[in-house]
Amino acid sequence: LGKRIGYGKEVMAPHNLVLALTGACFLWIGWFGFNGGSGLAADSRSVMAIVVSQIAAAAAALTWMICEYIVNKRFTVLGAISGAVAGLVAITPASGFVTPAASLFIGCCGGLVCYFGATRLKYKLGYDDSLDAFGVHGVGGIVGALLTGVFASDMITGETMKPVAEQLWIQFESVIATFIYAAVVTYIFLKIVDLLIGLRVSAEEERVGLDLSLHGERLE
Repeated sequence: LGKRIGYGKEVMAPHNLVLALTGACFLWIGWFGFNGGSGLAADSRSVMAIVVSQIAAAAAALTWMICEYIVNKRFTVLGAISGAVAGLVAITPASGFVTPAASLFIGCCGGLVCYFGATRLKYKLGYDDSLDAFGVHGVGGIVGALLTGVFASDMITGETMKPVAEQLWIQFESVIATFIYAAVVTYIFLKIVDLLIGLRVSAEEERVGLDLSLHGERLE
């Protein structure tokens, strides 16, 4: 796909922080249904999934803000909501498997690692990710999946858990399998789209903005 025109040379700040904050609030609330309802049962385990989701999101938001302050000497709204989403992503593999104390640790780890994934990793690797999808969702998902192997508790699952080393290896294999599947399938679909309609608009349309060039409208 390539980088956006002007990426790394022009300021590309978020368009509307009020809408971004509103969307993050919707995500945060909706995530309770996502994690709590994934077991298709209204029981104590689903309640615990909701509780740990809340704890991890709050912990990650605070951790991201602390990282921002240490690095840039300021807090930002965008950082707070990015951290919250990072925590929600990180706890998702573990919800329904870990205790509240473990979710606090997972949230802090998610906020810390995703902060550097979104602010450092993409510049080191040289890719353009306007929504920090990989830095937050990709990295956060990996952190959560691996830490699930460390903190999964039979007190929550009601089942005898495998030894930590064995479960951690299973989680690692799952992460690798997911990477391979996502990469192959995504590549195939993108090639099909590229052949049918193309992946990118023209440079002129990109400069004008897709709201105007494709939809004929603009949000002021």
